[in-house]
Amino acid sequence: MSAELSAVPAAARLRITETFLSLQGEADAVGWPTFFIRLTGCPLRCHYCDTAYAFHGGEWRTVARLIDEARESRARHVCVTGGEPLAQRSCLTLLTVLCEAGFQVSLETSGAIDTSAVDERVVRVIDVKTPGSGESRRNLDLAVHGIRATDQLKFVICDRADYEWSRERVSGERLDARCQVLFSPSYQQLPAAQLANWILADRLPVRFQVQLHKVLWGDVPGR
Repeated sequence: MSAELSAVPAAARLRITETFLSLQGEADAVGWPTFFIRLTGCPLRCHYCDTAYAFHGGEWRTVARLIDEARESRARHVCVTGGEPLAQRSCLTLLTVLCEAGFQVSLETSGAIDTSAVDERVVRVIDVKTPGSGESRRNLDLAVHGIRATDQLKFVICDRADYEWSRERVSGERLDARCQVLFSPSYQQLPAAQLANWILADRLPVRFQVQLHKVLWGDVPGR
């Protein structure tokens, strides 16, 4: 057994919807070949969710097996996503072991679950739920997460009201001074150019992004 796995309990396992190699479509690592580990289950039901197929089902896999799969992908970057990956307790173990194995690890998570126990080597991409998601009441105070300079706060914008709500949060809490802030248009709901124009008009200190994988392949699971 490799050194990074020697301290992992034999029973450490997670329910997995899918694993796959693709290009990272979002956040700061966009464009890099990335091995994705999609965990099953999520306590939220966002209106714009594009991974509802991950709410149920999946299969149990051990942390050791997932590390082997990541190595076989030959990708340097690994993204742990969902669903809501932190809804499974062993996710924290998986993240740490991936770091120990030498991967550049990112976590895609909602703002509804405390991320403070996540290994400090992991890039946390925290999805701050806008009113248009239908789940904004589930957001934790960002102080709970202990925001780090390496974090990325993602706002999926559904309409003008979402934009103004997000703009006020960024300005009022000086979020751009604490970490990178991402604004993304909700896929097929808000035209990307419209959001870009709003950001430019307000000289907003945020990073505009679209979902690269959807530009390339459309709304296809496992891409």
